[in-house]
Amino acid sequence: MTEQEFKDRTRKLGLDAIRLVEDLPRNRVADVIGRQLLRCATSVGANYRAVCRAKSRADMLAKLAIVEEEADEVIYWLELLVSARIVPEPSVEDLMTDADNILAMTVASIKTLRRPRA
Repeated sequence: MTEQEFKDRTRKLGLDAIRLVEDLPRNRVADVIGRQLLRCATSVGANYRAVCRAKSRADMLAKLAIVEEEADEVIYWLELLVSARIVPEPSVEDLMTDADNILAMTVASIKTLRRPRA
């Protein structure tokens, strides 16, 4: 996957989270979880853009670690929305899959960057 394709994918994650949050019921619990989801889902793309501007390998690894944490947090908040019965699981399956795939690709990139250079 190219850098631009990954940027597009992380942007889509943020946009899909925005749409989900807009559709959440208006109550205290959904508002709090929605804000948390919105924050971390949009952070994935913003932090990946920072990865693309990294000044060194170490800087790139540090920024990728943030992308990893935020993508994992997206999954957590989606699971919580489902467990609390605020949204039905089928309505967040695609978003959950996208976040999981982004997380897996980020972890793979981190592992690759940590390998000693030949």
